[in-house]
Amino acid sequence: MKRLALLLLFALLAAPGLFAQDDELNRGEFGVFFNYTRLKHADANFFGIGGRFGANIHPNVQLEAEMAYDFERNFDNQVDLGGGVFETQRSPLRMIHGLFGPKFQVGTGAFRAFVTAKGGFLNFSTRRELAGQFSGIPNGDTNGVFYPGGGIEMFAGPIGLRVDIGDEIYFDEGANHNLRVTAGPQFRF
Repeated sequence: MKRLALLLLFALLAAPGLFAQDDELNRGEFGVFFNYTRLKHADANFFGIGGRFGANIHPNVQLEAEMAYDFERNFDNQVDLGGGVFETQRSPLRMIHGLFGPKFQVGTGAFRAFVTAKGGFLNFSTRRELAGQFSGIPNGDTNGVFYPGGGIEMFAGPIGLRVDIGDEIYFDEGANHNLRVTAGPQFRF
């Protein structure tokens, strides 16, 4: 598994050098973003931050990898203590998103529209510490994800703004559809 991950990372970083680029600022992009997820089955909104890196393999095709962390949201749970006695407990819930896949873009220069289809994972955690959540991804409540989406990018030189929207579908006892919106600065190199 580690070898496969290293091979994918090397391929992602080496891909721009394998293809000729006409535009000096068209080899790749990185950015940070604000993340909003509407978790349908919990009827709750989650907010977080994330980052992404993309490398062009063609002037209109980019391979992207991204991760996002959604901040804790507390939920009240009723616990049966027996004998008809119930207690309300607060349970924190956090999410980590990890996605990888192609981005197909149209347009040149300052304005681009794009569509994407990514795969990855969505991890749910009730851990109190952040480090424990990341170490719990392989063993915790982690589900496979398919993310179809699209959006726009607007650039002024190497600095721009990206907004995208899509359906983050995670698979746990069937497909669960969730609205996901990200927005933030992008940097081309």
